[in-house]
Amino acid sequence: MARALILVGGTRMGSGLLYIQAAQRLGLQPFTLSDDPTRYDHFGAKGAEAIRVDTDDLDALIRECSRLQDTYEIAGITGALDPVYATVGKLCRHFDLPGPNPEAIEQCCDKYTQRQLLAASGVPIPAYRLAANAAEVKDSAAEIGLPVIVKPAVGSNSVGVRLCRTANELAEHTDYLLGGQYMWRSAPRILVEEFAQGPLYSADMMGTEVVAIGIGEYGPPPNFVYREWAFPALLTDAQCREITEISLSSLHALGLGWGPSNIELRWTKRGPVVIEVNPRLSGAPDPQLVQLAYGVDLVTEHIKLVVGDECDLRKRHSDSAAARFLVADRDGTLDWIGGDSEAAAVPGVAEVKFYARPQTPIVRKGDYRDCLGHVVAASSSLPRTEAILQRAVDLIGWSITPFPT
Repeated sequence: MARALILVGGTRMGSGLLYIQAAQRLGLQPFTLSDDPTRYDHFGAKGAEAIRVDTDDLDALIRECSRLQDTYEIAGITGALDPVYATVGKLCRHFDLPGPNPEAIEQCCDKYTQRQLLAASGVPIPAYRLAANAAEVKDSAAEIGLPVIVKPAVGSNSVGVRLCRTANELAEHTDYLLGGQYMWRSAPRILVEEFAQGPLYSADMMGTEVVAIGIGEYGPPPNFVYREWAFPALLTDAQCREITEISLSSLHALGLGWGPSNIELRWTKRGPVVIEVNPRLSGAPDPQLVQLAYGVDLVTEHIKLVVGDECDLRKRHSDSAAARFLVADRDGTLDWIGGDSEAAAVPGVAEVKFYARPQTPIVRKGDYRDCLGHVVAASSSLPRTEAILQRAVDLIGWSITPFPT
């Protein structure tokens, strides 16, 4: 009987195809279960079967997996999206397969609960308050002191997250969140946080091992749209140890420690401060960057854990890898986007990928959806990698015609 890997709910930023390809290399038949398979980059992938099912309905997912079990041996079930990852853990329990702790995932995905658990364990975090209405948001910001970060207590990918530097910006973003424009999956709960300032770092972990530490950069405030990520971050041994210790403390505080996780930190005046713990694998192109920098394929190693095998996190080499995101500069209709072939031909460029297609409307949201694509490059040093990236990005262009007023 053939062995199957079931991927629930798609993946972040186009890493679904990486899972499909890695599963096939491991001799597994991949199946994807999602409410709309056409939304994801792995739709139509050769050798993979996409099944439409409501991923919020655990019973429906169990029925679909049971149906597949009539024909295949289900070797493992996984996913990489926050809204479904706890469900993945419940499915794994139902079918007695290795998987994440669903209770730990659920409390981690609630940012307020996450903050409470981290604080109770002494993990350094920004000051924070929970608010349910505009008056509480205003009072919380006054207690913490402007500027503050205002964001939904449950969410991901920087959706609904803003830096509010003035009382007017605070009122405007609060109105956006509570005035019907933002789509809540549950009762509105807003987290108001101190703005922790300093370099942004990310620890990619598998189990209780820190595999890689990268450095990131956002575009201009008040939004948090990634501009670039690079691995490895140029840190001293002492800084690496401190980030590693805080990352492990965070996992312990949240009851995590199986499979992949990602921890974002800011190095502030008082040292590293945890911004967010993500209890799943980072979206693309992070896995590609780690593989280019160290030779560790996080997607493949995750699948090995999922099917009950041992993963191998040994580093094969030490190079520099970085990704530059292509971000829309205005709203309108994307007339054309090109230069990918020329950019991909630059020596050292590992990948050029466009997310948006010509003749599609571009409406900037101030989050990951503003990205039109990315370029990935690698070399023996960060300065050289940066130069390669810049040369490639300079060859890419696009045109957006503003909407008629």
